[in-house]
Amino acid sequence: MVSASEGSAGHNGRAEPLPTFQTGFPIRPDRLVEAATPEDVREAVAYAGGRGLHVAAHASGHGLPGPVDGGVLIATRALDSVTVDPVRRTARIGAGASWSQVIEAAAPHGLAPLNGSSPSVGAVSYTLGGGLGILAREFGYAADHVRSLDVVTADGIARRVTPEREPELFWGLRGGGHRLGVVTGLEIDLVAVERLYGGSIAFDGAPAAGEVGAQAAAEVVRGYLEWTRTVPETLTSSLAALVYPDLPQLPGELRGRYVISVRVAFTGDVAEGERLVAPLRALGGPAAVLSDSLREMPYAESHTIHSDPPLPHAYYGDSAVLGEPDAERTVQAFELAGPRAPMMTVVQLNHLGGALAARPEVPNAVPYRDAGFLLRLLSPLDGTEVGAVRALYGEVGRVLEPAVLGRSLNFSFGGGDRTAGFHEAETAKRLAGLVSQYDPAGLFGGPYGA
Repeated sequence: MVSASEGSAGHNGRAEPLPTFQTGFPIRPDRLVEAATPEDVREAVAYAGGRGLHVAAHASGHGLPGPVDGGVLIATRALDSVTVDPVRRTARIGAGASWSQVIEAAAPHGLAPLNGSSPSVGAVSYTLGGGLGILAREFGYAADHVRSLDVVTADGIARRVTPEREPELFWGLRGGGHRLGVVTGLEIDLVAVERLYGGSIAFDGAPAAGEVGAQAAAEVVRGYLEWTRTVPETLTSSLAALVYPDLPQLPGELRGRYVISVRVAFTGDVAEGERLVAPLRALGGPAAVLSDSLREMPYAESHTIHSDPPLPHAYYGDSAVLGEPDAERTVQAFELAGPRAPMMTVVQLNHLGGALAARPEVPNAVPYRDAGFLLRLLSPLDGTEVGAVRALYGEVGRVLEPAVLGRSLNFSFGGGDRTAGFHEAETAKRLAGLVSQYDPAGLFGGPYGA
């Protein structure tokens, strides 16, 4: 185990700073523990518990740990083992492993994990928050496919948690996030997907001179919402819009433009995929299409569907889980975050339903199964005040309020400033009971729904 002595990474210089993907919120623990083994995690939790210190874990750094000022931060990035069992179609994943590692290990066996759009995201952290993947409408949440978890609870005990052994804790860890302990690894199902039909269609949101794109983008938003009513569960998609900066490293067709894109992942054959997306290609006419990358691809190239930014940066984000949003209110939400917004903002609408609405055979804490869509907002923070971003998000939230059910644990990148709404009231109450049982001293943070 490698541990900073007194002081922390980036706090008083006694330890090397911990690399993070999210650079907008400094992490300042009093002690940093770089765990090399699960036993190191157990020792670190026992150490903190004996001294009444808060504990948080940190893997790939896309999200942020819980409150650690004055506490102990356990870096799990070295616990990155991935073992695939092709017969059982499962993978055993260490807490520090990214989805790219799991995809690479599974591909030779004709298998794939239920990963999200960015391959550098930590697989375990993503799954604890539910895990909304690129094939989610067909296979459900990643958390629905967990078979066992290895977790260190606040009493310093390392536990193997399964449906048969500590079933209530097994329920809560799958969808309840990090509040119940430090998960050092898990076993999860893989799916038999070698290839898919996917990619994106990018539309010019402002094709006419002098316009800011409201009319063109509105047509795409309305058309997309209508199109989602017609597609099978084997097709998962999202709609995203942003004003691209005018930078030379960007493709010419995107630089400085307001672009609205539909992203698609479909496990059926190419001919059927082409038939399904034909209505999308007709939106706005041929002149409105800036690029079209839809094609058959090996699953190992699925990260190109969204092409999420690979480099660390500072950002703030939030989310709204929606029932059936009104089309005109959704258009207004996109307009608020569009070219007239006071800062660059990415707005994304994920189509839910399908297998996401099904209750798994072994229930878990993943909330809002009846939701139809998830709206996500993300804004770079370079030169932008967080307060201004929050104000914009508040406007978007008020427009969508009639359809809002809650918020997504996986897509709220606000440094822990808002924790309400992640679960329905009954689920939050049940999770709070588990916290009282497994972490009565509050080692891993505040109560659910606080």
